[in-house]
Amino acid sequence: MEMEYVHLYWQKTLPESDREAQAMLKQRSSLSVGLPFCYCALALVMFSVAFAPVSLLAQNGSSSSQDSAGQQNANPQKQAPPPEAGGPQSDTGPYALPKVDPDKPANRPAPPPAPKPTEGMPSYSINVDVPLVTVDALVLTKDGQFIPGLHKDHFRVLEDNVLQPIQTFGMTKAGYTAVLLIEFAATPAFQTSRTQFLLDALRASYAFTDQMQPNDYVSVISYDLKPTILVDFTSDKKAVTSALNTLRIPGFSEMNLFDALYDTLDRLDRIPGRKEIILISSGLDTFSKINLDKILKKIKATPNVTIYAISTGFLWRTYMEGRTGMRAQVQQMDFLQGDNQMNTFAKITGGRWFSPRFQAELPEDFRMISESVRNQYTLTYRPTNAKLDGTYRKLKVQVVQPGTEKPLEVKDQKGKGLKYQVLTRDGYTARHQVD
Repeated sequence: MEMEYVHLYWQKTLPESDREAQAMLKQRSSLSVGLPFCYCALALVMFSVAFAPVSLLAQNGSSSSQDSAGQQNANPQKQAPPPEAGGPQSDTGPYALPKVDPDKPANRPAPPPAPKPTEGMPSYSINVDVPLVTVDALVLTKDGQFIPGLHKDHFRVLEDNVLQPIQTFGMTKAGYTAVLLIEFAATPAFQTSRTQFLLDALRASYAFTDQMQPNDYVSVISYDLKPTILVDFTSDKKAVTSALNTLRIPGFSEMNLFDALYDTLDRLDRIPGRKEIILISSGLDTFSKINLDKILKKIKATPNVTIYAISTGFLWRTYMEGRTGMRAQVQQMDFLQGDNQMNTFAKITGGRWFSPRFQAELPEDFRMISESVRNQYTLTYRPTNAKLDGTYRKLKVQVVQPGTEKPLEVKDQKGKGLKYQVLTRDGYTARHQVD
């Protein structure tokens, strides 16, 4: 069988004649020639497959450009962005930020045309912010009684002798915010009279505490070489009394009144609203860094603060008045100077100065202080002098008959005329212009 298979194979492959051999030779030559053409065709097919996405992408880009052109033709009013504006120019590709030319000015709308000036009128405008000035006025009889029932037409406000238009008017009747500033030092007078000055200060402080009401807020500060805050603002009488009970044995003999008052004014300047200082002192100053001129400027520059001063050392002063000698005269002059300073502090701020000689006078004095603080007329105005130059301007409040410049006549129940006084600040310091 095997030999038969070989025989058949060779029988199939070997040519039988010359003509058949030539035919087989032509067939082989045609196959050898057609084989390279097959390889070339296969390479062309692979090349077309590899670059098919590029052609498709180009077709898509051309179709998208044709679509955008069609849309532009459909909507001729819509304008395509210029190339220098940045951003993508087609649906494909990366995003770009808008190009900004730093040398090219920004395209801002033109300002509206200025109105034509009127003939004969200057073409400028003035805008001045004038602060509102608040004035607290206290109208009292000669005996210290408050006079109620006054209205806006009864008052005239003068600033540097120039009449000011009153904008608002009202009567204040509320609690007060006060600082009890007490002298607590071992002065030579204290050492000689033992506890006279200290007892006077404590009695006056206790009498003031008895006048407190639930809506009053009081802080206690004692001073010798430096001020010391004993209790912060509180409406608790027990807290104020406990602070006063700690004042028993003074540690220093210095009485730096000006430094203590300056520090207290600086603290109160940060608190809004009306404030009062109840100054209980002999009025003497021994070793302050602040002189009298500076403390007076500070008092004038601090708004909405009223000082009520009470002098101490009554028995000691009476004792020194009956003695002779240079030492007695010098000490008497010192106390007179202290009284003058206390009176000046109160007068500048629209307060009052008291110099009681007996302990029984203290409750009445503090009753008058309490009545003065709780009942005041409040007036506000904008000054006609709009300059913000930081100058000190004098104030004067008059009580007149409505519609006239004549002083108001006040009568008691029996029809007898009463003398009265108007207590207010001596002036105020205008603001500085801030550049």
